[in-house]
Amino acid sequence: MGIYEELLQSVSLPKVARIRQTFSDEQLRDIPKEICQALKRPGTLDRIQAGEKVAISVGSRGIDNLQLIVRTLVTELHKRGAEVAIIPAMGSHGGATAEGQREILLRLGIVPEVVGAEIVSNLDVSMIELLPDGIPVYLSKDALETDHIVLLNRIKPHTAFRGPIESGLVKMLTIGLGKQKGAEVCHARGFKYMAQTLVEMGSLLLEKSKVTFGLGIVENAYDQTYSITAIPAEQLMAEEPKLLIQAKSLMPCLPVNQLDVLVIDEIGKDISGDGMDPNITGRYPTPYAHGGPEIAKMALLDLTERSHGNANGIGTADFVTKRLVEKMDLEQTYPNALTSTVTGPVKIPLTLGSDFDVIRAAVKTCNANNPNMIRLVRIKNTLRIGEFWASEAVVKELSEREGEFEIGELEEFKFDQQGNFL
Repeated sequence: MGIYEELLQSVSLPKVARIRQTFSDEQLRDIPKEICQALKRPGTLDRIQAGEKVAISVGSRGIDNLQLIVRTLVTELHKRGAEVAIIPAMGSHGGATAEGQREILLRLGIVPEVVGAEIVSNLDVSMIELLPDGIPVYLSKDALETDHIVLLNRIKPHTAFRGPIESGLVKMLTIGLGKQKGAEVCHARGFKYMAQTLVEMGSLLLEKSKVTFGLGIVENAYDQTYSITAIPAEQLMAEEPKLLIQAKSLMPCLPVNQLDVLVIDEIGKDISGDGMDPNITGRYPTPYAHGGPEIAKMALLDLTERSHGNANGIGTADFVTKRLVEKMDLEQTYPNALTSTVTGPVKIPLTLGSDFDVIRAAVKTCNANNPNMIRLVRIKNTLRIGEFWASEAVVKELSEREGEFEIGELEEFKFDQQGNFL
């Protein structure tokens, strides 16, 4: 028995119960119909003429109905007689390589034969202009060589800063289509000034580039398509903040304000840019964003296959399993930190051999007010918090909120012979 196993030997884990909470599942039922309706707005599809070249920007996030949305948009552009190409708009993601970014789109279902348009993936950019403080603004050369740029993205709260514009269409234009070089200069001021930087760079690019319109997606608490809005380029800066407010109002949350221990089964770039959404965990990579529960100790158990070794966000936890660390690919993970200038999320926390050890370590070190009533929650990932496991102390609190939750019976955590969850 190793020394840390001896130190953890006396730690007992609380019993837990399965909890179900429900959120509004209002969503769009006929995606193609909704897109066609949105594109009737003047200043959007009507600006496209036959024979013109159109670039659609598509990012690296796992957006609900993404393949269907892209395919429908391509179809409508083809009806106008346009030549359509898809350009990866993901900054330094995909290991900051053209092939890596193409592979991300293919894994997201953006397959040329299915969506009806080829992927044009290069990291070449052109410098558009300098901001007043001398910072250069870049944009994809491939995008610049077209007649029209159509921005396509989900709008939601960012994980590292707050502002009128966070994650969405303007960020995709400045950072996504800026490729690695553009993303790097956009982050050069740091997240303290990111909201200001996005507005300045976004306004300049909307004026100087060929952005025609954007298609903004908002999702409900279950990450289902709630709304799709077509926005003419000249209205983007005014209308995106309204969609961000809508997105924030629909976000799910854990139903507690304080926890001693949060256990997360898996993290990954397919779940959040930070591996897990800090808006859910309250663990932010910078001091410029806030919200969510206060958590004393956080434990991570695994990395999703679809993250392909990118373990960004691992450093915001206190304990991780050895298998998670072994799946971490530094070549995939480090470009994020070097580009964003935020290095904490890629640092490796205390690493232990099994789920059992990691959770015991979190319990041992959480400094709970009442060691006999540990406030613990276990979730699958931050996209799936409609169902979770909670310790007796949390169950007692939630049971007082009559009718809000389905609460199962308390039982022991179940582990296999290696100490991992069954």
